[in-house]
Amino acid sequence: MTSRGILMLARPCVNEQNVKVHRQGTLRGPCGCRSQQLNFSTMAVLASGKATVRDLRRVNRAAVLKQLFQEGPLNRSELAQLTSLSSASITNVTSALLDEGLVLQVGREQSDGGRPRALLQVNPAFGALLGVEVGETRIRVDAFDLGMTLVASANVASHPQYQQPSETLRLVGLTVSELCEKLAAEGRRALGVGVAAPGIVGYQGGELQVHAPNIGWRNVALQPLADQVGLPVFADNGAKALGQAEMWLGAGRGASHAAVALWGTGVGAAIFTDGALYRGATSSAGEWGHTTLVAGGKACRCGAFGCLEAYIGSRALLEEWCRADPGAAQLADPDSEDWLDRFVEAAGAGGKAAEALERVGTYLGTGVANLVNLFNPEKVVLGGWIGVKLGPVVISTVRETVGQQALEYTAGGAAIEIGKLGPEAVALGAALLVVDGLLLGGPALPGQQAARGRPKSLRVG
Repeated sequence: MTSRGILMLARPCVNEQNVKVHRQGTLRGPCGCRSQQLNFSTMAVLASGKATVRDLRRVNRAAVLKQLFQEGPLNRSELAQLTSLSSASITNVTSALLDEGLVLQVGREQSDGGRPRALLQVNPAFGALLGVEVGETRIRVDAFDLGMTLVASANVASHPQYQQPSETLRLVGLTVSELCEKLAAEGRRALGVGVAAPGIVGYQGGELQVHAPNIGWRNVALQPLADQVGLPVFADNGAKALGQAEMWLGAGRGASHAAVALWGTGVGAAIFTDGALYRGATSSAGEWGHTTLVAGGKACRCGAFGCLEAYIGSRALLEEWCRADPGAAQLADPDSEDWLDRFVEAAGAGGKAAEALERVGTYLGTGVANLVNLFNPEKVVLGGWIGVKLGPVVISTVRETVGQQALEYTAGGAAIEIGKLGPEAVALGAALLVVDGLLLGGPALPGQQAARGRPKSLRVG
């Protein structure tokens, strides 16, 4: 019988034993920026007055692993500088990680007059991380090694808008289990599953749930999925998962203050300040697509009028194209991504399609200008399946509009870039939710659970 899965909301909050920490800590990175986000900081733990030795070891472990994940390979001296830990602490932490097999020595480099220094990196073969992207029109499951290289992928035979949530989750669990079997046959063990969903992820009545009305999910519990796959399951909003991926591994690297936009069927954003993801009071911050672009404007599917999403979401783009060229667009399927390439091709030929695309760029630029004025980011990253395809085409219009609409001084400090992680960025971000668990020691790994007893749901937040 499958063991009861461990279920966690990926959020910057720890509340176990004698430690209560509610803010993510930051470390200064190699460039001096404070972008190296930790789940919690040594200072916060010390300030609680209740930290145990075990708690501090977990903090030190997290600090070292985070640097190795993002910047490795590194030598111990570099780790000490990046984490502000003592040489003795670095030696203790890295020795434990080497014993676990989570970290490898991958060579040596010459030092200035001393012995060659050992280079350490995360062991890619230690295990596999599964990321589930629950989109509004499709679901994909990607598996990554600990070097964050894609090693397996599968699409779930489900359209979430047209199936009951329980059936969708069952099919997701089936696909995850099949991928785990494939990974096991290759000698890879699955360490956990991250789920990125297009809605608000949080706790209701002590149970981790997803509220995503756009796909018919209203307070849908994720515990059945954790039970089905028998692995630790982490969950977060899709835009936030995308943001974490771009900040860790993509266009957001090195930035302390950034906004990462998910531009797809829906529209959202992940806001980072001092390197930490801003979530808000109920973990629903970042609903950028439902900020007002035009007062009393077009009806949005959320029930309001004039939302940004009503002007740049996938259906809005298709409507723009239909008005510009009804003959070319009439056969387009709004649930498919293929029509977007045809729209771009038509716009490249000039005419009304090009005018429509120019309007879209202006709408997007106005929305980005609002982000710039509100949050003063040093970087805005455009991601999502539309953002990756359409962003390079409209980015000059976006930049020009931001220059016109945002405050001059603020706009001058904001770089606007396209995401670098491609179509699997959201699933990659979901997989990184599992890395957060590894950073803190996490729940029992597969194969260790029997020795520790049957795991229970872990409710964090």
